[in-house]
Amino acid sequence: MRIAVYVFDGAEELDWAGPWEVLSYWAQDDDDVEVVTVSRTAGEVHCAKGLRVLADHTWEDVGDIDVLVYPGGRGTRGHLGDEQVRAWVRGIADSGALMTSVCTGSLVYADAGLLDGRPATTHWRSIDLLPTLGDGIDVRADDRFVDDGDVVTSAGVSAGIDMALHLVARLAGVERARTVRRGIQYDPEPPV
Repeated sequence: MRIAVYVFDGAEELDWAGPWEVLSYWAQDDDDVEVVTVSRTAGEVHCAKGLRVLADHTWEDVGDIDVLVYPGGRGTRGHLGDEQVRAWVRGIADSGALMTSVCTGSLVYADAGLLDGRPATTHWRSIDLLPTLGDGIDVRADDRFVDDGDVVTSAGVSAGIDMALHLVARLAGVERARTVRRGIQYDPEPPV
């Protein structure tokens, strides 16, 4: 199984790094799972809070993927209406890949028509925008993540970690997901 985590200028760091941590931890003990990062083109990616990263692959050379993680962040606004982004996302979906998103990554999926007539969620600040980008999107404002078969969307930032643990449970079983959760010591107890 090949999982690609998309990184782009303006991507919210935890939106992609949280799922990447969960999925990469799983992959460490499973030779059949590979987690890679992908960007549109080669070169440095400047994330929302200033982190700079270099992706493993570009759109051109990533090859076949089984799962796409599309994060959110202010950078997604420039993806809306971009025909190349729409075509890339649709092509991956048409190949049979499991399409997942964190935060406003779901806006891009909606813009590409992937959420028409389906339940979905996004970051709370963009919840009103989501249904305007498609046809008949069933917005689940209170859900941390929404699994609708071949598309899984999650709410903002830290919800991506929960969504990624859900993916491990779905793809490898609940016990494996529990092992990953323990391994990354994900025991949320916010002090405020």
